[in-house]
Amino acid sequence: MLQLPDAYDLSPSRAAPGAMLSDPDAIILLFAGHTLVQRSDGPPALTAGDYGSLLNAWTTCESVGRYRGRPCLAVSLPNPPPPLPPGWEAQGLRQWFGRLPDDLTSIAMQASQLLEWVRTHRWCGACGVPTVRVPGERAMQCPRCGLRNYPRISPAMMVLVTRGHELLLASNVNFPPGRYSALAGFLEAGESVEAAIHREVAEEVGIQVHRPRYFGSQSWPFPHSLMIAFTAEWLAGDIHVDPTEIRDARWFTPDTLPDLPPANVSISRALVEHVAHQLRQGRSR
Repeated sequence: MLQLPDAYDLSPSRAAPGAMLSDPDAIILLFAGHTLVQRSDGPPALTAGDYGSLLNAWTTCESVGRYRGRPCLAVSLPNPPPPLPPGWEAQGLRQWFGRLPDDLTSIAMQASQLLEWVRTHRWCGACGVPTVRVPGERAMQCPRCGLRNYPRISPAMMVLVTRGHELLLASNVNFPPGRYSALAGFLEAGESVEAAIHREVAEEVGIQVHRPRYFGSQSWPFPHSLMIAFTAEWLAGDIHVDPTEIRDARWFTPDTLPDLPPANVSISRALVEHVAHQLRQGRSR
């Protein structure tokens, strides 16, 4: 699954981001709204020299970290962008999955979240005054009332329920027809992840579970989620889906899995493959 590389340093730079655009070693992620601008074919564009005149129209530039010693910048163009030259295209991040190297895609996912935070926190939410950057911190502060904002992170649980040698998978109403995944949902204020697991499973498919076990987590930029994945075991009840959220839910065996989210991208696919592998091993003993 996509994660920031181990060699990536999240610390924000104290240098003025706009001035860093002139650094020939800087890795640049260029966005227009929620789309990433890249070459249609060939090696991906990385530096100011690669982008050339496309950078002339930039409106926002944010330092997002360093990768192998090179500064990484999130740069935005007007939305819609100026006409792109031949050989370039602007596509949503999902459309770039598998087309760009995993390390670059992961950094672009982080960069898109930070640009969205900057775009939506230009004014104080309490008194409406334009905010200012806090030097050396990834924070915006109101000069009048002092309200400080940090990049928004929305925790969401994901759970793959097992019953013997079966897995419970669901097709969300927003999925392509025929695609299934583990159950997922956002946490409510004041709620623990474990409590959210019990609530969401009951709401979406009408069953009870127990023995939740942590699997892993993944930052997911649609738009600013932190996916926290668990396994759990069926305890009681039959499947009764909430049709406003779930198109279909059913039990599958490891050998009859349906269409799943793309491999090597999301934690949901990694979770399903991990549990299916464990069930196959248990069956062969």
